[in-house]
Amino acid sequence: MSFLNPGVSPLQQGADFALAFRIRQPQPDRPRALLVLLHGVGGSESNLAELANDVNPDTLVVLPRGPLTLGPGQFAWFRVAFTASGPRIEAQEAEQSRLDLIRFVAQVQAAYGIAPQQTVIAGFSQGGILSASVALTAPESVAGFGILSGRILPELEPHLAAPARLAALQAFIGHGDFDSKLPVLWAQRSEALLSQLGVAHRSRRYPIDHGISAAMQADFLQWLNGVLKVE
Repeated sequence: MSFLNPGVSPLQQGADFALAFRIRQPQPDRPRALLVLLHGVGGSESNLAELANDVNPDTLVVLPRGPLTLGPGQFAWFRVAFTASGPRIEAQEAEQSRLDLIRFVAQVQAAYGIAPQQTVIAGFSQGGILSASVALTAPESVAGFGILSGRILPELEPHLAAPARLAALQAFIGHGDFDSKLPVLWAQRSEALLSQLGVAHRSRRYPIDHGISAAMQADFLQWLNGVLKVE
């Protein structure tokens, strides 16, 4: 169970934050940067603790919990059904999670004194979807975002920021060539959209199904260090 994970703090929740969350331990005394990591559908905030453990120790790593409970220890940012014609989402839930996360990121930045220019949001699958949703609609809140085996929602189009506001944003796309949940076509669509919007991005493919491989993790961390200018 996630609450037994020695690498993360006990669950924190309260009126000061829009979402419940855990923090990678040990927590830096004076964090110089912030990484917000988002889990996938049916997962929990501790799922990316292993990835968090390899992040530079001067970076505060925050792992929020999705607001929807699907079952014991299973949470989500929005409900989704996988159909023959592609994923079908509960758009209102996705929109509410986008707004909650924008507010949450600002609250964490204020609480720890971390600037948006030193903040990255990233996630796996549905967590990657929400990372893109936050960054592409509120680009002033982060320096970059990572989509790990995820996609960019077509439903996001009405909320996209103008290209001029997106000019400083950076993105990472990691996807499996054999992804059976979100086929690699979604990564190709993300690349095309980011190119159209003028968002600088690094894209990598891996010989895996739906997941995060060691190579994907290593590539993401290298990209992250460049965005946050970590030695």
